[in-house]
Order: sequence, then C-alpha cells, then structure tokens
Amino acid sequence: MSEQSRRDPRPWVPNEPKPQVRLTHADRDAVTEVLREAYAQGQLEEDEFDERVDRAMRAKVSSDLVPLTTDLGVQGFNGHTPPGQAREGRFRGGKRGPNDPRNLRTDNPVEKVGAGLSHASAFFFPLLGPLLALLISPQSSTFLRRHALEALNFQLWWLVAILSSAVLSILVLPIVLLVAVAVGGVILPVIAAATNLMGNGWRYPLTFRFIKDDQDQ
Repeated sequence: MSEQSRRDPRPWVPNEPKPQVRLTHADRDAVTEVLREAYAQGQLEEDEFDERVDRAMRAKVSSDLVPLTTDLGVQGFNGHTPPGQAREGRFRGGKRGPNDPRNLRTDNPVEKVGAGLSHASAFFFPLLGPLLALLISPQSSTFLRRHALEALNFQLWWLVAILSSAVLSILVLPIVLLVAVAVGGVILPVIAAATNLMGNGWRYPLTFRFIKDDQDQ
C-alpha cells in the first residue's frame, strides 16, 4: 500500500488506487468509527448499523468496504489535503487526535460492561483484567479493545508512578506527592469505569502509554 494509503484514515473510498489491497485491523476500525457516527446522527437504523459493522469486520480488501460508506457522504483523500485531516476534523473539533478513545461511543451493553470492568480491575486484578479483556474481545469491538488498552496503560503507568513517588518522598519530596498519586489511582479508574458504562469514551490524563494500538503507529 502506498504511503498516502497507509496514512489516509479512509482507504476504502471509491478513489482508492489499489482496491484489492488487503485490509488491516486499523482500516476496519476506521470504517467502523464512521459507521458509528452515521448511526449516532440518524443516517443508519440499528439493524443497518449492525449489518454494516459485521460486513466491515469480515471485509478482506478495500473494495469490500466501498458499499458500506458510499451513501454516507464520506470524502476521500484528494492529494491536496494533508493525510488524516478529513477524519481529524470529523472527530476532533480541533482538540482531539483522530485515535483518541474519547471519540468512541457505543450502545452495546457487552462493550460497556467489558470496558468498565477493564478499568475497575485496578482494584481487584490490576494488569490481568485489561489483558484478559484484550485477549477475549472480538476484533469487531473497537470500543472494548481501545479502552482495555487504555486501562492497561494507566495501570502500568500508575505502578511506575507510585513506586517512584514512594522513593522520592523518602529522599527528596514531601509525602504529599505519594498521597496525590495514590488518590489519583483510586479516583480515576472509578471515573473511567462510570464513563464507559454510560457508553462514552475515556482517556486518562497525564498518562504515559507504554503499549500502543495499531491505529497509533
């Protein structure tokens, strides 16, 4: 696939120069996000949305995705707009990156509960909970996979932060730093789980992400 095709967030549109190129998970996730937005705006009925998502997840090449989006007004890369700008404007509003998990929404109760439990696992099975969700989540569940990965990165980062704060509190800084990190580790997963249970996306603040999704590459 050409450099533009790899970077273009919607490689399935009719003007794709190589319609028989095999799709990646990121390609399928991108078209699923477009379908989610179309469903939220009332362009698709629930049964149409479910059918198209299923077809998108089973698609093998770019041309398989063309019929799923041609009636939704999706515009392709025209060679003059910087790669990624069309999708970025669609989801960001000038504030969020195109792969920000806060852009995701779901009405699926399984996705809501699974994503919420990934965050809540910080209190019961830290690290293991998100890893289990990543292993068992179907590839069609962008919402669940992205938030399980977000939970895993936060729990890794919190573990590093709490150990570092404990050492620094003894050597240099007052214990208030350790307390602040500990409180953040309790409050933020609760907020994240509640947000996911409402079907909304979440992104932890001030968190270094050790593990990146295919879409972030």
